[in-house]
Amino acid sequence: MKIRRDRNRQCKRELSRRTVLRGLGVSMALPWLESLPAFADKPGPKQPGAEAPLRLGVLFAGNGFHKAEYHAEGEGREMKLGRVLEPLTPHREKLLFIRGLFNAEALKGNIHSSMTGNLLSGAPLAPGGEIRSGTSFDQIIAQRYGRTSRVPSLVLGCEKANPSIHKNYSMIYSSHISWSSPTTPTPLEVYPALAFDRLFKHGEHPGDRSVLDSILEEAGDLRRRVSSHDQQKLDEYLNSVREVEQRIENAGQRGELQGWRPTLDKPTIPRPADGIPQDIGEHMKLMCDIMVLAFQTDTTRVCSLKLNNDHSSLRFPNLGVDYMIHHLLSHRDNEDWLKVNNFFFRQFAYIAGKLDAIQEGERTCLDNSIIMMSSSMLIGGHDATQLPVTILGGGGGKLQGGRILDYRGKPNRQMCSLFLSLMDKFGIRLDRFGDSATPLAEV
Repeated sequence: MKIRRDRNRQCKRELSRRTVLRGLGVSMALPWLESLPAFADKPGPKQPGAEAPLRLGVLFAGNGFHKAEYHAEGEGREMKLGRVLEPLTPHREKLLFIRGLFNAEALKGNIHSSMTGNLLSGAPLAPGGEIRSGTSFDQIIAQRYGRTSRVPSLVLGCEKANPSIHKNYSMIYSSHISWSSPTTPTPLEVYPALAFDRLFKHGEHPGDRSVLDSILEEAGDLRRRVSSHDQQKLDEYLNSVREVEQRIENAGQRGELQGWRPTLDKPTIPRPADGIPQDIGEHMKLMCDIMVLAFQTDTTRVCSLKLNNDHSSLRFPNLGVDYMIHHLLSHRDNEDWLKVNNFFFRQFAYIAGKLDAIQEGERTCLDNSIIMMSSSMLIGGHDATQLPVTILGGGGGKLQGGRILDYRGKPNRQMCSLFLSLMDKFGIRLDRFGDSATPLAEV
């Protein structure tokens, strides 16, 4: 018996040192495994790190949504969603629909830039081409909570930043929702391959070896030391890494994902504007997969995904809507605008579905996440007197879904009040953030 206990102790010590798989120029954080001492169930009070970590995801779609079709009513499984939100129907019981919040500073200055650059901070913006906003709440969480992961935060986008000036304000504001400091927008990664590299590659790495090939030997050694349930989870995780890696490789061979690259000496079509992918559907899906993978591997716990810029020039040939750029389409409020809105929320639903399929103890990865989607304005007519806010996930048991919260006409309806509440769930308690000193008690 003593020999067996000694072996068990030795095994646990070895496993505790293998929470990251390492290969030549590569490191991969493990998914949540019950066999590892950090996550194993123990009698008595839970030890720090004994549960799966909490994740924050922020999705952004510029220019608001369809005026008549962005709405929700009811609660729980009986909640009825407008056509914009229909893709979220399977997740209604984990959905928090919030109406009536706003940023006072977004009502100053100009349209678009002044409504986006402070979306996650509530900070005043500097005009005249100067860049000065405020540190966004996601980056405060990254700096204080996310620093324990290898990548404190991952900031993804599907449209490049626009450095021009619009009505005396820099369009950098329209291009970034995540700010590491008042003068520094967090670097935005629009190339899926480079985002993937950021998660798994560091230093020198041979270009012809896959991420999995580099750590396969150590992964096999670990597999023999965990439970059969964790072996299955580890296999699923490694397969998901391989799948995304192969899709990125195949897309690169087709000439996609690295900007516009003509395949002929002279292009047969006009050159698209910079930053518009050749296949926007595949681009967004890859970015969604990378966010899920980042959370699943615990490589990062904070990720934002900007589906497009405010004042966006994206087109959507994949939806049969290729006659007008996104910004101009937002002023039409027609069926094509609805198609685009619905497409964006399908990305949100896709992320939620993938996270909800990942089991982490008694909860799913979605249960252990807070995924928020918002925009710079409620509708394409520049109405920022209230902002669209939709949240999915259980916040590690700290967030109740299946509800609608309406703050219209209430004294405390600042967006920053919501951010105070969300930061509190990550153990970050501030006396004040932006223009608020009072969290939303209902969140």
